[in-house]
Amino acid sequence: MFTTNDGAQRLRGSSVGLKAWESAEVQTPAGSTLKVVATPARHGPANMDRGPVNGFVFFFTDAPERAIYFSGDTVWFDGVAEVAQRFPIRLAVLNLGAARVAEVGPFHLTMTSEEGVQAARTFKNAAIVPLHFEGWAHFSEGRDKIAEAFATAKLESRLHWPQAGRAVKIPL
Repeated sequence: MFTTNDGAQRLRGSSVGLKAWESAEVQTPAGSTLKVVATPARHGPANMDRGPVNGFVFFFTDAPERAIYFSGDTVWFDGVAEVAQRFPIRLAVLNLGAARVAEVGPFHLTMTSEEGVQAARTFKNAAIVPLHFEGWAHFSEGRDKIAEAFATAKLESRLHWPQAGRAVKIPL
C-alpha cells in the first residue's frame, strides 16, 4: 500500500510512505515494472488543510506515455497543474464532491466540480473518472453538479462514470 509517510507510520506492515515526487517500482507477476510516483496534494485551503495527503501517478516503465493520475483528497492548486507538466496523463481519476467539514468552515477539502473542469482542461488528453462525490454527508456537490459543470464546459464526453462493483473499461 502506498500512502504518505505519516500514513505508513500509522499503518505499518507493508505500507510504503512517499512524499511528493518520490517514487517506487513494483514488479508485476507478468514481469512488467509499474512505477508509482507520489504527487503533491492539499486537503483543503492553504494553511487550513486537514493533514498530509498524496496523489499518485502510475505507469508501466515500458509505456510511460500511458500514465494514470489519481488525485487523492486534494483541492485544485499549482501542485496538481505541475503533474500535467511532468507526465503525459491519459486517465485522471479525480476525487471531487467539494467535501466540507465544520472544522474548516466554508472551505472545501476536495475538488469542486469547477476545479474538476479545470483539471480536465489541464490534463487535456485524459479521460476523466469522477470519484468520491457520493455516499458521505460531507460532500457538498454530487453527480448532477459535476455533470452540469462538464456539460457547460463542453467536456462531458470525457467523463467516465464508474458504478460500484462493476469494472469500467477506458481506452488509454
